Amino acid sequence: MEGENSWTSHSTENSVNNTVKFDSFSELNEDTNQEAAPISLDLILPDDLLERILSHLPIASIFRAGCVCKRWHEIVTTKRFLTNTSKVQSRKPWYFMFTSSDEPIGYSYDPVFRKWYPIELPFIENSNWSIASSGGLVCFTGRDIGSELYICNPITKQVKWINGPTGPKFSDYSALAVSVDRGSHKYQISIVKSMEVSGSFFEWDVSIHLYDSVEMTWTAALTEGLTGWRGGGESVICGGVLYFLVYSTGGGGGPGHRLVMYDLKSGSVNGGSLMGGFVGVPCALTCGRLMNLKEKLVMVGGIGKNDRTDIIKGIGIWVLDGGREWQEITRMPHRFFQGFGEFDDVFASSGTDDLVYIQSYGGPALLVFDFGSKQWKWSQKCPVAKRFPLQLFTGFCFEPRLEIAP
Repeated sequence: MEGENSWTSHSTENSVNNTVKFDSFSELNEDTNQEAAPISLDLILPDDLLERILSHLPIASIFRAGCVCKRWHEIVTTKRFLTNTSKVQSRKPWYFMFTSSDEPIGYSYDPVFRKWYPIELPFIENSNWSIASSGGLVCFTGRDIGSELYICNPITKQVKWINGPTGPKFSDYSALAVSVDRGSHKYQISIVKSMEVSGSFFEWDVSIHLYDSVEMTWTAALTEGLTGWRGGGESVICGGVLYFLVYSTGGGGGPGHRLVMYDLKSGSVNGGSLMGGFVGVPCALTCGRLMNLKEKLVMVGGIGKNDRTDIIKGIGIWVLDGGREWQEITRMPHRFFQGFGEFDDVFASSGTDDLVYIQSYGGPALLVFDFGSKQWKWSQKCPVAKRFPLQLFTGFCFEPRLEIAP
C-alpha cells in the first residue's frame, strides 16, 4: 500500500539517483562529432558544497540521500551538516494523525511529497493526552498535568523527561504550549490549569506555570479566580505572548469564548487582570483552535448558526491584528465542508509556517489551507482506517527538523 512504506526508505519520483550526470564541455578539436565522456557531478563537487546542497533538501529526501553511497551517508550524519540544516529557516510542517486507542498508532503526512509515513511517537498513551509543538520539538503530557511530561524530536527520536510543576498534579482543564528559539534552541513550556472552586461551577481558579529549559525550573507565574469563566485546553505562545481561550460557564459570564494574553517578558496580563484583558472572538464559535504562523496569532474556529450558535455551519480562519482586532483571512468553501461528511461542532486543527491542517474527529480526512497561495487542498488518503462507527481520530502538526534536540 502506498502509505505504508517506511518514510526513511520510501522512493518517489524526486528521489536522488546514484549519480547525476551531465555532458562536459569538450575541447574544440577536429573531431567535432566525437561524444564527450560524461563526468559524475558527485565526483567534482567538494564536500562542503555538496553538504550545502543536501541540507536544503526536504527531510525525507535527506534520509534517502544518506542511503545513496558511503560518502553521502557520512556527510548527512556530521554535526556540520546539522548546522547547515539549521540555516534553513522553515520546513513545511508534517501532520501526525492517529486514532483513539490504548496504544495509538499513526502516520505523518508530508505535504512536499504528498505522502504518508508511519512514525512511532513516544509516550502518547492515549488520544486524550495534551500535545504541543514548536520549532521541531513536540511536548506530551497526560491528564495529570506534570506527572508525565516529555519533550522530543519526532524525527531523530531524541526525548527528555521533565519534572512537572509543583502543586496538585490534577486539574479539571489544562492547556499546554511550547515555544522554541530557533537560534539558541532554548525552549519554554507553559501550562494553564483551571480548577473548579469547591461547590461552585461558576467559580474557577486559573493558574499559569512556566518552564525554562536553561534554568530547568518551573515558576508559578500567576493565579487568579474567575467568575463565570473557566480555562480549557487551547493555548499557544506567539511573539513572546502566551495566548489561551476561556469559556463561559454562566453565572455572570458572557456567552461563548474569550481570549486572554499573558506577556511572558513582563510577566503581566493584558488589562491588568484576566477578566480585564479579555479579547472577544470574531463571531459565535462552536470551538476555537489557536496556532502560531510566523509569529502571528491565527485562530481556526467553527462558526455557529445564527439561531443555534452551538451547531456548526462553517469554518473560518482569522489573524489577530494589533492585539485586539480579528482580521478574517478566509472561510472554508462549502464543498470542502461537505466533503468531511458529518462534521462535529468541535474538530482538530493545527498549523505552523504557511500551512493550516483541519481534521474531523469522526474520520481520517485531512484538509490543508496554504496561507501563501490562499488555496484549500485535500491531503492524500491516510492509511489509518476507520474500523468501527464510533472510532475517533485526532492529530497535530510539527516541523520536521534534524538539528534541534530537547
